[in-house]
Amino acid sequence: MEWIKELLWGEGIGHSLLLLAFTVAAGIQLGKIKVFGISLGVTWVLFVGIMLGHFGFYIHPAVIHFFQEFGLILFVYSVGMQVGPGFFSSFKRGGMTLNGLACGIVFLGVATALVIHFVANIPIPTIVGILSGAVTNTPGLGAAQQAYTDMTGSGDESIALGYAVAYPLGVIGIILAMLFIRYVFHVSFDDEAKKLEAENDMHAEAIPVSLIVKNPAVFKRKVIELAALLEHREFVISRIWRKATNKVEIVTGNTVLQEDDKIFVITTEHDVETIKTFIGEEIQMDRKQWIPAESQFISRRILVTKPELTGRRLGDLQLRRLHGINVTRVNRAGLELVATQGLQLQVGDRVTVVGSELAVDKVSAILGNSMKRLNEPNLITIFIGIALGIVLGSIPFSVPGIPQPIKLGLAGGPLIVAILISRFGYRYRLVTYTTQSANLMLREIGITMFLACVGLNAGGGFIDTIVNRGGFIWIGYGFIITMLPLLVIGLIGRYYCKLNYFMLIGLLAGSMTDPPALAYANATAGNDAPAVSYATVYPLTMFLRVLTAQLMILFFYT
Repeated sequence: MEWIKELLWGEGIGHSLLLLAFTVAAGIQLGKIKVFGISLGVTWVLFVGIMLGHFGFYIHPAVIHFFQEFGLILFVYSVGMQVGPGFFSSFKRGGMTLNGLACGIVFLGVATALVIHFVANIPIPTIVGILSGAVTNTPGLGAAQQAYTDMTGSGDESIALGYAVAYPLGVIGIILAMLFIRYVFHVSFDDEAKKLEAENDMHAEAIPVSLIVKNPAVFKRKVIELAALLEHREFVISRIWRKATNKVEIVTGNTVLQEDDKIFVITTEHDVETIKTFIGEEIQMDRKQWIPAESQFISRRILVTKPELTGRRLGDLQLRRLHGINVTRVNRAGLELVATQGLQLQVGDRVTVVGSELAVDKVSAILGNSMKRLNEPNLITIFIGIALGIVLGSIPFSVPGIPQPIKLGLAGGPLIVAILISRFGYRYRLVTYTTQSANLMLREIGITMFLACVGLNAGGGFIDTIVNRGGFIWIGYGFIITMLPLLVIGLIGRYYCKLNYFMLIGLLAGSMTDPPALAYANATAGNDAPAVSYATVYPLTMFLRVLTAQLMILFFYT
């Protein structure tokens, strides 16, 4: 029976993998338990690891350190790849307000933690751990641990212990803040839903509009000339209804506009009024009228799946000239874009094509339209990104007044590179598309490995921390750090910024990067408004959480 003893209590590879696998599996299973509809989810992996560590199970320090850091890299990189495409666009329109409020929550939380640090004389590593748990941000925990190790050459288990004791009330506190704001402002869900629907009708990304040509300045002009006159406006004229023949035709660059012709245009909210004023008058026509039953042409969405098209401009393909079709819109990560000639394609784009069935089939072959190809993982880009992220995270930046150079670390470096690659990689012919399931798999493997290792490392001193080292007081400090920023910024967002309640609760969940709170917000709203605001603030918030956790260690640790 020696082999069983070695497997359970030894230091070999089999023992390490078995213990890690059991910790993850048990934690995920316990994460399915809900109390009053609330679950701690994958964080249970941390608590299972703590329990096993308390009873003497451990993994060799070098092995557990590797698993912990590799898991953290996988997690933050997959998060960056997910949020990167919308990172910069999130600052447009209402995104500036949402991100500004989210920054307020982040910085107010940091300020609250620092006040507690100085007033209560809590060591800075401990308060940073409590802060990370109170705001339910695991990458911040990893960044703080690495920054401390870089400075001192050793770890501090109080960072993970502070995180563990503060996390449960962190999740609950976010939901309590949502309920408090709803009660204070007497929020009516029906009224909020109606207001949100009205706002959404006004703010579509790609807007279809039917116009009748009335401006003499465009009579007998070709569409290509019109495009030159309005070169700084985003629009596509898809179809034309000839007054002379009473028939619908596909528009080409050489199509000549005549008085009282009707045209179907795809444009943006920003440019729609200019297009209307320049061409004529808006008319009400059903979309079906633009494709009569006897028509020879169809409208179809086609997937871009050929890697060689990554970074190619739509106009360079000359689809309209060569095949007599129109590309009117491009759906990218759920966002509808106007299909301008200068738009650069990415693998995974869904383009709306209008033309004859034969021409659409030809264009489908050109673009790929192979779901099977999309399901194939693009591992080269992933590992190039991780390698670049590690290099970036290892570069020391000297800052006056700080004894040690600042590094983005294994959390910050891969996160920034992932955001940049997923947003701009197509310009360098890097295929950045990853299926949602593949991204989620990488993310969940990474976070569970990281939490299991953190728990096993910290388990030996957890009970002692709660009983003898003021752990109960830490819980109170964590609850203050959770609630104070949420209530202050939540009240400002609702009272002064007049945010829709559904958008506001998504903002609160996103500012804490907390999926359980988002799940509660979505269930409460019954629509995707919380998810939209969550996604809007998530990238910047995640970056700030990682950065501030490191800076607190570097600036205030003595």
